[in-house]
Amino acid sequence: MSRLKTRYESEIVPALAKEFEIKNKLAIPRVEKIVLNMGLGEMIKSKELKETASKDLAAITGQTPSVRAAKVSIAAFGLRAGMPVGLSVTLRGERMYDFLDRLISITLPRFRDFRGVPLRSFDKVGNYTLGITEHTVFPEIDLSKGVAPRGLELTIVTNSKSIDKSRRLLELMGMPFEKI
Repeated sequence: MSRLKTRYESEIVPALAKEFEIKNKLAIPRVEKIVLNMGLGEMIKSKELKETASKDLAAITGQTPSVRAAKVSIAAFGLRAGMPVGLSVTLRGERMYDFLDRLISITLPRFRDFRGVPLRSFDKVGNYTLGITEHTVFPEIDLSKGVAPRGLELTIVTNSKSIDKSRRLLELMGMPFEKI
């Protein structure tokens, strides 16, 4: 069992239940899944780009990404519906907790001039989305292979329907939010 999941069950669940006065253990806020998306519009022109980006995302998450296709045609971009334009990975269970633990303790502190992640990135139902400008900050990426930095989007989906409960859950898990 991962370190973060053990801490969640032993420390965070009782703290959240007490703080928000939740009697039903199924109503206690929890992370349900983490979705990573990498948009690759240049994938149309280069097949090797798809392979290298797919390998990088698989190294970061420990799971093979699925290819996402364009839903609509846009003539100005030379894009037709059905063409591959991105990669996506959905993490659940042990992999999700392992990834979140590595993200909080190793990856985020590696950012230059890091002062915390923004608080304004919650949606109205309590999910948190974080944009990462360079995927090369993850320690799994070998920079000696001449990897071009790519951006990716990371969404932490929670079961709580409240921004306050989701924020408190992530704070207790160790997410370094910026100080206001």
